[in-house]
Amino acid sequence: LEYHDEGYAAAMASGDVVRAGLITQMRCSQSLFAGINLQALREKYAAAIKFMEERKQPILTVQTQYQQQSVLKLIGIDQEPKHVSEGHAIFATNKSVMRIYYYQKMYTSFIFRSYNETKENGEKYLTCIGNSWANLFLAHAFQAFHAGLISFWLARKSREEQGWYLRGHKSKLALKIWVESSRWTFENKWYLLEAEESFCNNDFDAAKSFYEKAILSAKDHKFVHEEALAHELAAYFYLELGAREQTLEHFMLAHEKYLEWGALGKCDSLLKFVEFMKKLWHEGAMS
Repeated sequence: LEYHDEGYAAAMASGDVVRAGLITQMRCSQSLFAGINLQALREKYAAAIKFMEERKQPILTVQTQYQQQSVLKLIGIDQEPKHVSEGHAIFATNKSVMRIYYYQKMYTSFIFRSYNETKENGEKYLTCIGNSWANLFLAHAFQAFHAGLISFWLARKSREEQGWYLRGHKSKLALKIWVESSRWTFENKWYLLEAEESFCNNDFDAAKSFYEKAILSAKDHKFVHEEALAHELAAYFYLELGAREQTLEHFMLAHEKYLEWGALGKCDSLLKFVEFMKKLWHEGAMS
């Protein structure tokens, strides 16, 4: 991330404010992907948007606001961003902006386990995916990761099981190139996709192994947000198996890591689900 700071300084020194704006956006988005503390990231996004607004960069402003909204929702602040006047026109005509919007909506809906919204925004996101060359961008590797996790979840819940499963498998294969280029960054993501695919295939022994590998890899490589997600998805897996002790253990570890990340809104949502689950257990309504 420090290279973005150097690039920004060089762009500003040469008077290239457009390049400086692009670098600022990349620095914010990659900080989010890297699991930087959300409270610190909130300040970075506010400063980035102010920079773009002052220099009249409406497309970058709109794209960055969509990402900012995800950060705020994770923190527990559910508010719409202040849109620039050209925002609606940009969204309607710019496929890149549309893709970012639906990806962010799909991602936050998934994190907060809203099935209908995840499915709706996932379908819209998939229609926005452009030509294959675009998938060489780093951001699209992370999009493939989340699209794969979402697809495997929807495959287990949707009537369109086969279609979503194939989308998940395709996303997993798309990520393979990135794993080969940087195991440090992508190994844990690959393991988590393997776990979710194994879960879909009812290969429970393989799923257990891959969830554990995903958790350990995320921990070793300091991706606290993805360690949290791996614990949470493992919890849902054990919940499906009726293994209460492992379910609670992984939910509580997920909560601990989400809290460390600064995702207070997600923490509240997760605790509410756990309390509801325990209530159903007590009443005998859930295995």
